Amino acid sequence: MISTFFSKSKPIHYIVVSTILLLVFVWARLNLIREDFHVWGVIEEMALFSICLFSVFLFDFFVSRNKLTKKNSYNIVLFVLFFAILPETVLSAKILMANVFVLLSLRRLISLRTQKNIKKKLFDAAFWVVIATLFYAWAAVFLILVFVALVTYAITDVKNYLIPFIGVATAGVLVASYVSVANLETSKLISGVFDYSLDYSALNSKQIIVGSTILLSFGLWSLFYYVKNIKSQKKTYRPSFKLIIMAAILGLLIVIFAPTKNGSEFLFLFAPLSIIITNYIEVITEKWFKETLLLALIVAPVAMLLL
Repeated sequence: MISTFFSKSKPIHYIVVSTILLLVFVWARLNLIREDFHVWGVIEEMALFSICLFSVFLFDFFVSRNKLTKKNSYNIVLFVLFFAILPETVLSAKILMANVFVLLSLRRLISLRTQKNIKKKLFDAAFWVVIATLFYAWAAVFLILVFVALVTYAITDVKNYLIPFIGVATAGVLVASYVSVANLETSKLISGVFDYSLDYSALNSKQIIVGSTILLSFGLWSLFYYVKNIKSQKKTYRPSFKLIIMAAILGLLIVIFAPTKNGSEFLFLFAPLSIIITNYIEVITEKWFKETLLLALIVAPVAMLLL
């Protein structure tokens, strides 16, 4: 029943996922809202929720536009369910903002498939990653994805390899200008930028352990089928599917090396894993198994509340 309901993309699905996201957002940030309950505080929370919702719609837009999944709503359902499984991901406003800009960058890289406006897309992709880095320093690892895209899409013109550097430089000049005009201290801005940590004790809570285990185990299991399924895709689409794997690897690197570990860093895995798991769900022939899989992902957040 659940798989059938979301098997075709329908407008009502956007209402459903928006409602789920709102419930998760309010529940996860309830204590913060209580502590900062005033008019501006409410406005800030509404703005933050809008950013979360925008990331869901942005994700759905470029997935549908580039045919990374079939015409269904599994991808956005999974994306929102991951918020429910790891509600810590809505606690950091900076990481939420960084993720939006990473998605904007990923959107431009995936669209390189058409081989049109290559220079503009590469510039935009690098530019958006730098903007994401201003909110969360470790988002800079996604610059690697820009150069991986150049190789994956077999873009051989040497001039195109210089474009990302121009995008980075342009963003750098704009940031430097702002810092100069606003008279900000550069030392404070770059302090801790290159920090990393391999201490995972902060993640030692039942909710995060269970949530991350569900996310990573489902992702890893689906990845085997995803890789196998790439060969069945049209030749022009295969590089896009490979790029998603690299995005997942980079997201995992952030989880591993993030200097501050509180669960919010898992957000960078949501988009690539949603695509990977959706592709797996689409090839499942046993309806009962597909229903069980989706039901498990829906029941998991509710069960975790009882932990």
